[in-house]
Amino acid sequence: MRQLSEEFHVVDVDTHIIEPPDLWTSRVSNKWGKLVPHVRPDPKSGIERWYIGDEKLPSVASVAHAGWTEFPPGFPPTLEQADPATWKAAHRLERMDQYGIHAQVLYPNLLGFQCETFLRMNDPELGLACVRAYNDFLAEWCSIATDRLIPVMWLPFWNLEASIAEVERAARIGHKGVIFGNDFSAVNLPSIGDPHWDPLLSVIQDRELSINFHIGFANRTTEQLKIYQRKVANEKATFVRESTLMFMGNVQAIAEVVLSGVCERFPRLNFVSVESGASWLPFLMEALDWQWKNSGAAHVFPSRGLPSEYFRRQVFGSFWFERDLLKQAIELYPNNIMFETDFPHPTSLSPGPASYAENPRKVIQDNLSGLSEDTLAKVLHDNAARLYHLTTPARRPVAQAA
Repeated sequence: MRQLSEEFHVVDVDTHIIEPPDLWTSRVSNKWGKLVPHVRPDPKSGIERWYIGDEKLPSVASVAHAGWTEFPPGFPPTLEQADPATWKAAHRLERMDQYGIHAQVLYPNLLGFQCETFLRMNDPELGLACVRAYNDFLAEWCSIATDRLIPVMWLPFWNLEASIAEVERAARIGHKGVIFGNDFSAVNLPSIGDPHWDPLLSVIQDRELSINFHIGFANRTTEQLKIYQRKVANEKATFVRESTLMFMGNVQAIAEVVLSGVCERFPRLNFVSVESGASWLPFLMEALDWQWKNSGAAHVFPSRGLPSEYFRRQVFGSFWFERDLLKQAIELYPNNIMFETDFPHPTSLSPGPASYAENPRKVIQDNLSGLSEDTLAKVLHDNAARLYHLTTPARRPVAQAA
């Protein structure tokens, strides 16, 4: 039987690095003291946690769940007890080979899911230093295999001029895209469609980088996350509800992109919905098109196309575990949908003693078999390669595939 993961150079468009404890303390000046993100034991539990000043943030390995022995919200007490592939580049490449993955796009944890903590630092210089330190770390982490490990940058969004400068700098050191909050209201910043962002979007477009909306980034405050974690610890059903609703978090961002006029202003800029699934995209597009016509918006904005037209031209979605409705979505939007694993998070395709997930090789085989050769190449490789400027061909060499 043919094995799809052996035939194609599979690109995984959503994975994470568990930040090592010395990421910031080894790169940011000690003049800021304990305000620099650092790790120390929680005085009550003894578990190693991130701190900024005296503000307690998540534990170091709280989302390093790949292969772990406890169901979430359980997690490794220390990073040393987690799968080393969650935070060491050489081990990550080994795990990718095991999973049949050629390349991975890499996202942060602390800097994204605790984004507002960085955005509201009292010292903008410190915040910028933390962002630059992370982008430097990630570029260096990926340097072991630049054709396989794909960095995307974080920006100091509170400062538009500094963000523009960081796009230019991070692109020069190898970053292939930009992480953007799908809802910045939690930190009192405007949405993606607001002209406030136009100078930044112009530079990103000129650099041929993508805007990447990862669920949960910048739209939950630290306090909200603490409440969520307390609920999760006491009730599995709450975890199921909250995590599934979080998957749908990018609906607002996609709707904003295709309705706000940003695609008209920036027709060469691409937007990616990350870890939000794909099967619901056809309904969203059909609903937006219907409402666009039904509300009379087509008459108010006669120069604009249908929302689905902008989606087909500039927006991408990703899937990992979906099956029953997935092929219909892919058949409708073969040029807009990509594969991901979310490694090493609790909801990822990371088999282990406390995971329902199958090996990515098997998921690809079971969920995509029957699609045409052209469609398989697009979904597993070509769409991502176009977005992140990858030069590896879609198909593996015959000898390698055998």
